[in-house]
Amino acid sequence: MKKCPSCLAHEENNSTRFCKGCGTELFYPERFEGVNNDMKIIVITGTDVKGCTHHIKEAFLSHLRGVKHTITEYILPKDMPHFCCGCKLCFFKSESICPHANEIAPIWTAMLEADLIVLTAPVYGLGIPAGLKALLDHLCVHWMVHRPNPAMFKKQAVIITNCIGTPFMAKSAQRDIRNALSWMGISKIKQLGIGLLEAVVWEELSHKRRSNIEKKARRLSSKYITIRPAGKSIKTRLKFLMCKVMHAAVLKKENPPSADNQHWIDHGWLKL
Repeated sequence: MKKCPSCLAHEENNSTRFCKGCGTELFYPERFEGVNNDMKIIVITGTDVKGCTHHIKEAFLSHLRGVKHTITEYILPKDMPHFCCGCKLCFFKSESICPHANEIAPIWTAMLEADLIVLTAPVYGLGIPAGLKALLDHLCVHWMVHRPNPAMFKKQAVIITNCIGTPFMAKSAQRDIRNALSWMGISKIKQLGIGLLEAVVWEELSHKRRSNIEKKARRLSSKYITIRPAGKSIKTRLKFLMCKVMHAAVLKKENPPSADNQHWIDHGWLKL
């Protein structure tokens, strides 16, 4: 006998996909026996408050934890409390000598090792929280216009945001995150924007509203029970080509090559 995670109603038939009481999509781990459990997921949350963002994230992860994927979580600003100071050491020399490398490097390494990258955050002033913006600023060195990592071309990503108004009010925040991920080379990016509408405190939302939000999150996560490597989209290929042409033009005037162009040479994308 199974319980619905939202309304706690009992479902006796394991073939039932949705709860008869509230309509929440149900999850039965036995359906996914034999699924590859070696996949890695990194979750970066833009707030350490365990409010609406936390509950929506947990609803999304519930299916993925059910098949025992390896999930690594980072909470901002706790796990990376520094703003980029604009020293440009990452651009001119190496990201390894960034003043905040001790906090940035583990997050970036986890992103490179992950099959799925999940970024979740509330919307503050129609934008993303400062902690998440600070992290994305530090990762600009890995954009295609600077020093892209080939591993990012195979990644998939999910962006989950919530705001007090309609989902439309979250679009500017989602756009900031999507732009950063896209310039890192990720082509396959899904977005889920939640408009809370009723309240900003999770417990003050009606049961029906909470159930609907959780159902949307679980429905999206069910697409990632198995994760296949993504490829480069036409848009990503065009961005990469544009950057390659730009770097090739700059390289003609450099002796020795800049850190960016040396990176492109080392990966065989440019020739001296």
